Amino acid sequence: MIAVLADTHMPRGARRLPERCVELIGGAEAVIHAGDFFAASALEEVEALCPVVHAVHGNVDEEALRRRLPAELEVEIESRTIAITHDAGPAKGRLARLRRRYPSADAVVFGHSHLPLHETEDGFQIFNPGSPTERRRAPQPSMGLLHGSKTRLAFEHVWL
Repeated sequence: MIAVLADTHMPRGARRLPERCVELIGGAEAVIHAGDFFAASALEEVEALCPVVHAVHGNVDEEALRRRLPAELEVEIESRTIAITHDAGPAKGRLARLRRRYPSADAVVFGHSHLPLHETEDGFQIFNPGSPTERRRAPQPSMGLLHGSKTRLAFEHVWL
């Protein structure tokens, strides 16, 4: 099981990861984070819970994170390729646009909008876990889980 996060935006005020999120990260084999940690301390907090973190930087990340993390990344999980980026652009045409942008990927994980999303087409998937700390227009804070096998990638949202 892989924990999927984006847009943690920490530390800001009293913001912290919800307890269920902490539990899931702690029990995960790895974490995918699609950017906007905000501060390096947020990345370090996630790494303390699960040392295998595949992450990109987002648009609000401090300079230290921008130097440390790439803007986009492709990782292989169970012989499947997952592309990770922060801002996937406008909603209109997003799935087709990401499929063109990452032709070798089986799925793309992204953030930025804070809106949970999971779309599929002909075996290709795009997934936004939402935000565990700043829901904005989403019904509630969220994150994602990824269960991978050699035959498929199964994403799910977890409401926090």
